[in-house]
Amino acid sequence: MDVASGGKAASASYSITCTECGHEAPQNFKAPLCNRCGGLLTIEISLEGAGAKGWRTGQPGVWRYRPLLPVARETEPVSLGEGGTPLLKSQRLQEKFGIKNLYVKYEGTNPTGSFKDRGMTVGVTRALELKERVVACASTGNTSASLAAYAARAGLRAVVLIPSGGVGKGKLTQAAAAGAHIIEVEGAFDDAIKLLLDSAGGSGVYVLNSVNPFRIEGQKTVAFEVCEQLGRAPDNFVLPVGNAGNISAAWKGFSELEKLGVIDSAPRMIGVQASGASPIAEAVSKGSQSIGEVRNPQTVASAIRIGKPVSWKKALQAISESKGTAVAVEDEEIIRAQGLLSTLEGIFVEPASAAPVAALRRLLETKAIDRDELTVCVATGHGLKDPESPICEVRAKRMGADAASLKKALDEITSRPSGPSSN
Repeated sequence: MDVASGGKAASASYSITCTECGHEAPQNFKAPLCNRCGGLLTIEISLEGAGAKGWRTGQPGVWRYRPLLPVARETEPVSLGEGGTPLLKSQRLQEKFGIKNLYVKYEGTNPTGSFKDRGMTVGVTRALELKERVVACASTGNTSASLAAYAARAGLRAVVLIPSGGVGKGKLTQAAAAGAHIIEVEGAFDDAIKLLLDSAGGSGVYVLNSVNPFRIEGQKTVAFEVCEQLGRAPDNFVLPVGNAGNISAAWKGFSELEKLGVIDSAPRMIGVQASGASPIAEAVSKGSQSIGEVRNPQTVASAIRIGKPVSWKKALQAISESKGTAVAVEDEEIIRAQGLLSTLEGIFVEPASAAPVAALRRLLETKAIDRDELTVCVATGHGLKDPESPICEVRAKRMGADAASLKKALDEITSRPSGPSSN
């Protein structure tokens, strides 16, 4: 049966394998890392039986791709309606940069406002399969909001470790509203996640950072959606990179579709970091197979303010295998791109989400991408996630409550050249 036309989807058979030592973990394995060498784990999905038609169902969103997700057939997913986000042809941005085919995949329309919901729906569903009661993460904001919401939906307790300062108010408010237990760690995100991972074994909590391979399985569905929306794979897939789980997840999704024969070839994966937190971009520029640590990373893009990404090896592998690259952009470029997305396309994103657009000019100049190619920039989070961003400053013009004052104000506006307001 072609499950794309409806019907009950079978679950995927899979194995959990260490990317470092190759050890295969048991199906009920709970730790976020390999218990032999401490390496990152990955899930190998059996693609037999899926074929070019059976990889999707007639359902919407992330669970449309249940035949390629590692969840038992009888398990009811913990869902808030994630996925199915718009892929927007960006005509005015195209003209700005001189590109023929530019799209923005707007992940800010997910239930909690970021791409994290894709991975969290699968991760929290997995926690229920394992009969866990408490889930936890370290977070710069978006993961905490998503974890808290899905834990509440599932009836689980959520614990969130955040770095001291630098977490967007919008994100932290979401986590608090959903009842998460918030612990502020003195230090940066890298300190918080190391603390969590070091204590995970005996803490009685199920860790749901992107080191958890079930999170990656949900996040890979962004690649599935883009290919369906375009009717093909893009030539370039440009993403912001923080802890580096998303770029490796998307590459996994494209690679699976290529193996299934759904797409002819996978895109180049291009990671974008802020210059104040760019260990992966620096490693790629040097041709290095390892990264250095950025102590005390600094950038206005709090979602990618990470100096030592846990999933850096997977990210470098995705970039290398796809013949892609990674670049760093300045904060000023990020804020400028955030403004362009809003004023030219009406797409309001948090600073980190604007990083791919900020990188376009440099990518074109260095010929990392071609103007005639089809390029997709991933906007990972909604602008209201970070209301303290410089672009969020509201500048209102005051006037009297009378018709003459309004006419004067409108005359000033209509006499200006066409284009967005600069107040």
